[in-house]
Amino acid sequence: MQFSERRARFNRVVTNPLFRPICGWVPMWSIVEHTGRRSGAVYRTPVSMFHTPDGVAVLLPYGTGRDWVKNLHAANGGRVKVGGKTFAVTNPRVVTTDAALGQLKAPWRQLLGKAGVPHTLLLTRA
Repeated sequence: MQFSERRARFNRVVTNPLFRPICGWVPMWSIVEHTGRRSGAVYRTPVSMFHTPDGVAVLLPYGTGRDWVKNLHAANGGRVKVGGKTFAVTNPRVVTTDAALGQLKAPWRQLLGKAGVPHTLLLTRA
């Protein structure tokens, strides 16, 4: 198992349950709510999210093939909680982080540019 896969599993089992109560209220720590493709269950996944002019950008440090990303694509959206506000999102699209940087305000643009995360998910506010 690769390091990033072990880190993703650790975060899912240990870190996410600890931080989920404050996610959506603290800058940069937000929640993506998505529906399982097979189960139909609703999941709430902590992520690093940033506002864009028409929605939000979500960093994909563990790659583009995570289940929550696939779930958003299959349903053409979901809901997010960022900055204490919850709203529906649609039109999920994976882009390079470099392509997403132009949609972010300072200081997030500079921080994401240095984060070393190759891909970002863009979601449009519904």
